[in-house]
Amino acid sequence: MDKDVHIAPQQKEYDAIVVGSGITGGWAAKEFTEKGLDTLVLERGRNVTHGEDYVTEHKPSWEMDFHGQGNKQEMQEHYPLQSMAGPVNAYNKHFFVKDSEHPYAFDDDEPFLWVRGYHLGGRSITWGRQSYRWSEMDFRANDRDGTTEGWPIGYEDLAPWYSYVEKHAGISGMEENLPQLPDSEFLPPMEMNAVEQHVEEGIEGAFPNRDMTIGRTAVLTQSHKGRQACHYCGPCSRGCTVGAYFSSLSSTLPAARETGNLTLQCDSIVHSVIHDPDTGKATGVRVVDRNTKEMREVKGRVVFLCASALGSTKILLNSTSSRYPNGLANSSGTLGHYIMDHHFKIGASGTFPGFEDTYYYGQRPNGIYIPRFRNMPGQESEVDFLRGYGYQGSAYREGWSRAIGEKGFGESLKENLRDPGQWRMALTAFCEMLPREENYVELDDEETDEWDMPVLRFHVSMGENEERMREDAKEQAAEMLKAAGGKDVSTYESRYWPGEGIHEMGGARMGRDPETSVLNEWNQTHDVENLFVTDGACMASAACQNPSLTYMALTARAVDYATKEMKRGNL
Repeated sequence: MDKDVHIAPQQKEYDAIVVGSGITGGWAAKEFTEKGLDTLVLERGRNVTHGEDYVTEHKPSWEMDFHGQGNKQEMQEHYPLQSMAGPVNAYNKHFFVKDSEHPYAFDDDEPFLWVRGYHLGGRSITWGRQSYRWSEMDFRANDRDGTTEGWPIGYEDLAPWYSYVEKHAGISGMEENLPQLPDSEFLPPMEMNAVEQHVEEGIEGAFPNRDMTIGRTAVLTQSHKGRQACHYCGPCSRGCTVGAYFSSLSSTLPAARETGNLTLQCDSIVHSVIHDPDTGKATGVRVVDRNTKEMREVKGRVVFLCASALGSTKILLNSTSSRYPNGLANSSGTLGHYIMDHHFKIGASGTFPGFEDTYYYGQRPNGIYIPRFRNMPGQESEVDFLRGYGYQGSAYREGWSRAIGEKGFGESLKENLRDPGQWRMALTAFCEMLPREENYVELDDEETDEWDMPVLRFHVSMGENEERMREDAKEQAAEMLKAAGGKDVSTYESRYWPGEGIHEMGGARMGRDPETSVLNEWNQTHDVENLFVTDGACMASAACQNPSLTYMALTARAVDYATKEMKRGNL
């Protein structure tokens, strides 16, 4: 750290410091404060007030600049990378950072799309809300195929914590009793539409080992914990004033505030963790004010990094000292390595005639899910790759925009567009990426950001296993749609760059051996006993299910452990 930097004095020591206010930071705040600990949450971005700051929530296209299509010049200048990732658009761009203001680096032949939301609540405002438990198969995958070091925990360790967070967050879904996709504590499921029900019957009839269910989503189907049920208004990424979907702003942070034990500071960028070489413990964090760039130190008895997989990894890499010249808690040398994502943008679609007299209600914020069926335990492998994939998708009727590709003009064309178009169904595969040491991030030697901190440089790519998996996922999507009666079925594969799945994982992985991992079974760093990481950085493998529900359960479990250890005087 530069010796000329002025550090403002810190007057108070907190019981717990939580870095980040997104899904894991919100849970850490709720759990610490409800257990009576004086807790500080540090958010690097601006404050966002639930409801009041959802400025485009129900705004129609005709009230938007460029009729909601976006200023292409602005997107190219300020969001050139994130605008390629899909979720960022004219209606929600204020919930994503500008690439122009938050640079990072990657190799020319290995691009990485890093989607970030720096504000109170983080990406919990814009996430897709699909919420699936991992199974014992997922926690034992590394051990099973010998790819790399296995998880230090199994499903049985996390099952009660899955139940705990589900009961608070509110997860709607259907019980299926599948070994590869354990059931959650469900609210009533959303309904599949007529074509989805037809496809479900067709797939399960043709493929006895494959199942299709309604998506499991953190969206309420009935009032729950003071939040209202979803009324299918959509689109959700603009914010949800009634709190029908789970976010830090609607759920965990309000619960933390109610205790009176929460201190929240926005515009506070954590530079590094302070390490005391005499005690071997973390004593707090260094914070840079986002606006004034003044640095201060904040003291705390325990530090929880919940700044996102790459955010927390960057903080640890930037926390250097004579004891840890390559990053705090990095005696193993694995910090920054084993970066993963879910690769997708591949699948198939087809039309389903014969349902022209049926339609559906509103904008259901959910789709269907087909759980993994490849490389199951006890199943002889039929493929030339490890692990597997699941599908998300939906059936829908084409709208007026179909006119772009149809022949005709004038009154007859307009008349035809008064009725919904044909039914179409698409399946998109979300595929597991193997944990590989050569996929890593590091601090860039030359480029720094506005706050004079080194930016991250990415070295992440897909391997041969992922490429072989994609071919199979594409083919099987088409086979299932055809078996269900789909017509004009065709496969698709769009350009995918790592990070685009927005499920980045790894960087400070959990493991059994301190020589090959950063964290132990409690998300506690092997090297610094009062320093924990509970966001996506901790993941030792990626599975193929959306990971956020697992982050929530791991965070609640880690806080419970840390609190008990603090009371015993061990931290």
